[in-house]
Amino acid sequence: MNRLVMGLIIVVLLAVAVVGGGWIYLNTTSGTGEASQAIDAPELTPAADSEAVVFSIVPEQSSVRFIIDEVLRGEPYTVVGTTDQVAGDIAVDTDNPANTEIGTIRVNVRTLTTDSDQRNRALRSFILKSAEDEFEFAEFQPSAVEGLPETVATGETFSFQIMGDLTIAGTTQPVTFDATATLSDETTLMGEAVATVMYPDFNLTIPSVPFVAGVDEDVQLEIDFVALANAS
Repeated sequence: MNRLVMGLIIVVLLAVAVVGGGWIYLNTTSGTGEASQAIDAPELTPAADSEAVVFSIVPEQSSVRFIIDEVLRGEPYTVVGTTDQVAGDIAVDTDNPANTEIGTIRVNVRTLTTDSDQRNRALRSFILKSAEDEFEFAEFQPSAVEGLPETVATGETFSFQIMGDLTIAGTTQPVTFDATATLSDETTLMGEAVATVMYPDFNLTIPSVPFVAGVDEDVQLEIDFVALANAS
C-alpha cells in the first residue's frame, strides 16, 4: 500500500472519528428536551390602590418562536423553533392604560423544537446550552411600556412597545418588542409581540456543519399569547 493511499485512509478515519465523536458528545449532553418543572413566572402584584386586572398567560393556548434563516444544502432555508412553555402576568388598567404593568416573562427554552431532532439536540447542547439546569429558562424583564392608548375597550386591538432586558444562556441584553393586544372580554386578553435580536450579542455560537453554508445573525423572536384574568 503506497503512502498516498495510506494518507487518504488516515484522513478518512480521522474525519469519521471527529464526526463520530461530535455525534456521541451531542447525544450524551443534549438531554431529553423535557422540562424539569411546570412553567411559571414571578407573580405580578399591582399597587393596593390600582384598578388593574391581572391576566396570566396560559401556556397551552400560547406559543413562543424563534425564526432564523440559513443556507441548507445550498438552498435558502428558514428555521423555526417553537414551544408553548411560557408564563407571565400582565396587569391591565382599562380606564388608565398608562398604569398597565407587565411582569417577568419566562420561557423554557429547553423545550424548543424545530423540524430536526439533530438541530434540537444542538440547541440544547451547544447553542442555548439549555440541557444545563442553569440555562433552562430565558427571561424577559420589562422596564417600560410605551404607546398605550388613553383607554382600552373590549374588542379593540391596540399597539404598544415593551422595553426590557432579555436574558438567554446567562447573557442579558436590552430588547424592544413591538406588541398588539386585544381584550376579548372581561376575562381574556390576547396578543402578540415581535422583536429582532442578533444571536452573537448573547454570546451564542452556532456550530459549523458541512451541509449548512451560512446562518444569518438576525433572529426574530415572537410570542402569541392568551392570558386569563386571575380570580379576585
